[in-house]
Amino acid sequence: MINPLHTLYAVHLKIDQAAAITVGKLGHFHLKEGTYIYVGSAKKNIQARINRHLQLEKTIRWHFDYIRPFGSITKIITYEHTIGECLLAEKLRKQVGGVYPIKGFGSSDCRCFSHLIYLRKAQAPC
Repeated sequence: MINPLHTLYAVHLKIDQAAAITVGKLGHFHLKEGTYIYVGSAKKNIQARINRHLQLEKTIRWHFDYIRPFGSITKIITYEHTIGECLLAEKLRKQVGGVYPIKGFGSSDCRCFSHLIYLRKAQAPC
């Protein structure tokens, strides 16, 4: 059971083969192979949101849904809401030495560059 104070999550997605994708209105992108971390939030029922992200067959609703079929989820970590989704994304990016590969990904309701992080180095994500 997930702690009820946890409304933030980080999904670690491993992409084994580069792919060309279209992410809704954001446009066309090239995903490199490697590990990506997507930071999101669910104010209500985080377990349902996580379960949805684990599914491959679903209606596309969020940016993450566009890249999900191209990789395998290696882990999902939940966090307390106190830091906020934007600060968590930036904290994780710095912690893993990652970059933001797609402008606006997961951040259409804030001013962040992105909530998707790409790990440049072959390293174990946090």
